[in-house]
Amino acid sequence: MAIAQSRSQAKAGINWRAIWLPIAVVLVVIFFLAPVLWQVLTSVKVNEDISAVPTVYFPTRFTFEHYASLFTRRPFGLYILNSAFVSITSTLLCLAFGAPAAYVLARLRLVGKEVILAIVLIVTLFPTVLLFLGLLEIVQVTNLANNFLALIIPYTAINLPLTILVMRSFFQQLPKDLEDSARVDGYNTFQLLWKILLPMTLPALVTTGILTFIAAWNEFIFALTFISRESMKTIPVATAQLSGASVFEIPYGPIAAATILGTLPLILLVLFFQRKIVQGLTAGAVKG
Repeated sequence: MAIAQSRSQAKAGINWRAIWLPIAVVLVVIFFLAPVLWQVLTSVKVNEDISAVPTVYFPTRFTFEHYASLFTRRPFGLYILNSAFVSITSTLLCLAFGAPAAYVLARLRLVGKEVILAIVLIVTLFPTVLLFLGLLEIVQVTNLANNFLALIIPYTAINLPLTILVMRSFFQQLPKDLEDSARVDGYNTFQLLWKILLPMTLPALVTTGILTFIAAWNEFIFALTFISRESMKTIPVATAQLSGASVFEIPYGPIAAATILGTLPLILLVLFFQRKIVQGLTAGAVKG
């Protein structure tokens, strides 16, 4: 009787949350990483294993021919440089214009500031695909087709409202006494922003910059339409236009390899700035 009672007490004391929580985390991680793992495996499979029936999930033969073909058959390195140039330029422009605008909306007293913030928020929520026809007309009128400005300007304009909203929330967290002390020391508004406030909001700048960079790096519709010159294409467009040895062949291996190469810079970027991103997200969560 005493043994049965002790067993029941032991069962009642089991911490089920400590058991199921790690299992749930592992299942969620597997769910989200499974497509990435499948792309990685497909990129190193031989063609026979890719088209085999039943499906070969874990190959025993590996090849890097798909990666090599990207650079031998097409200038894939140039596509990477094109995407990097467009994404970096638009990101820097967003931060250069967005940070001062965010500071003005966070600190200065403006007539109609609430209306401006409402417009910025509406623009952020506006579907970008609805801007396509209007931007196409502008590109045709200004002769910006096959020009990187046809991508840099729209990317900057589309991501600028998000940059303003995120940076404004971080500027609001900074104590006003710091700004008052700097003005007493003779700093003007530009010096205050450049030398004091921006270094203090570096995690916010990094977080916002990475979000802007990823959005520009992955954009497809504008890059497909506004750029038709082969030497100016970006990674998403070049990957979508990969062709096989014949019309009826779908090059799953090269597409998977191109996907991995296009995703790798984003992964390295996030890992490199991981600490700053965590600091920025934590500060934003505290503010919220």
